Amino acid sequence: MRVPVLQRAIDHALACVESVSPASLSLPTPCAEWDLRMLLDHSGDAFDVLDESVLAGIIAPASRPHRDDPAAAFRDRAERFLRGSPWTGTAGRTTAVGDRRLPTEAVLLTVALEIAVHGWDIARACGDQKAIPHSLALDLLPLAPLLVHDAARPALFGAPVAVPGDAPPGDRLVAFLGRDPAAWR
Repeated sequence: MRVPVLQRAIDHALACVESVSPASLSLPTPCAEWDLRMLLDHSGDAFDVLDESVLAGIIAPASRPHRDDPAAAFRDRAERFLRGSPWTGTAGRTTAVGDRRLPTEAVLLTVALEIAVHGWDIARACGDQKAIPHSLALDLLPLAPLLVHDAARPALFGAPVAVPGDAPPGDRLVAFLGRDPAAWR
């Protein structure tokens, strides 16, 4: 498994969460119709998906409690996950998602993509221009079309946004997922 991709995605998101303040929680984000509090709650839930996928082999829908400090909750959950490093030994394992079984590695890479891009979203909502690290974006770019197909776009992502061919890989990645990097500068 490309564990470094997941770890680097989490490290990037943790760096982005440093920009969050209590006053910023109501700010709009690049995720349409979500404020920063909603985005942090959603992003923090990714760690529950990781735990469920790796430890239990099943991802079950569940309601998560509202958190008074979603940035602190995100940091705590991310750091707890990193300390436990439960992704070892996932080769060849599968995870039940609804009525399907997916390779656990695919679930972990999907969460890495989500965490990296939502880290970018969090930074931008706070006015921070922190980019997805170049090497991380280069690792995620070829995976994005495999993990995000056109049928999923209407419910989960906007249409890809055109960026110049020489745009940094992080800009190309977020643009593929429907974010306009120029609009959030």
